[in-house]
Amino acid sequence: MEVLANVQLNEFILLGLAVSPELEHMCFLLFLCFYIIIILGNILIAVTVKGSQSLNSPMYFFLSYLSLVDICYSSVTAPKLISDFLVEKKTISFNSCMGQLFWFHFFGCTEIFLLTVMAYDRYVAICKPLYYMTIMTRSVCSFLVAVSWVGGFVHSMIQTLLTTHLPFCGPNEIDHYFCDVHPLLKLACTDTYIVGIIVVANTGMISLTCFVVLVISYIVILVSLRRRTSEGRLKALSTCASHITVVVIFFGPCIFIYLRPSATFTEDKIIAVFYTIITPMLNPLIYTLRNEEVKNAMRKMWIRKVDLDDK
Repeated sequence: MEVLANVQLNEFILLGLAVSPELEHMCFLLFLCFYIIIILGNILIAVTVKGSQSLNSPMYFFLSYLSLVDICYSSVTAPKLISDFLVEKKTISFNSCMGQLFWFHFFGCTEIFLLTVMAYDRYVAICKPLYYMTIMTRSVCSFLVAVSWVGGFVHSMIQTLLTTHLPFCGPNEIDHYFCDVHPLLKLACTDTYIVGIIVVANTGMISLTCFVVLVISYIVILVSLRRRTSEGRLKALSTCASHITVVVIFFGPCIFIYLRPSATFTEDKIIAVFYTIITPMLNPLIYTLRNEEVKNAMRKMWIRKVDLDDK
């Protein structure tokens, strides 16, 4: 059994999205376009925030880091998914699989914490406007971002260490398009009940707890808006609407996937597309289309660039 395990551990076979061969080239072009939009859109957000003096509030400081995380997060799974549409046998080595698992949960959990921090920022800005700049200083913002990164790292280390110590003695087919905990637990040739409970406690409860905190914060915000003028209420709601949209699209699928015992369903792969591809792609669109300050900053940067080119 041990000899067989050593042989089997060399690589896994990813079953991918299981589309028909006729559709694979179409999916290749579609997801390639999605990935290009993710990279260019999030780079545009980060560059705009960095280069604009008008976007120096804590909200945009966090937004620039969210864009950076989105680029890294999607890059863990998207390139492999896209290239696999062009090959018949979708293999991944054991080390690459564990590496993908680590970076996926690292950036994914960091994004969860960042979205929670951004909700706290909106709570302070709307409910305690007089103390906003006193509370959300640049050092406090940097600390909150650092805590998000550290939290993502600790979470990911737990997930990865739990998985790498499991014996895999075959079969080696992962019913997914990337290496994740639940599909890998299904392949382990040992009882994974305890590990599955830890995964739910680690990933599922983090997602659920942060989501509950987000919901409570926005309930408090909505209640406090009743005391505002209609103009102030509309401006605050416009600012929060973008964040709420991202939270629902990202947290909904995450909670469905991870807040349950270690079981896999056919729908999991399609649902995973939402938080690995769709959300990072929509973030720049959501935050720019609904935000006049960002759009104005982009226009000014474009005008400056045109003026420099003319000179």
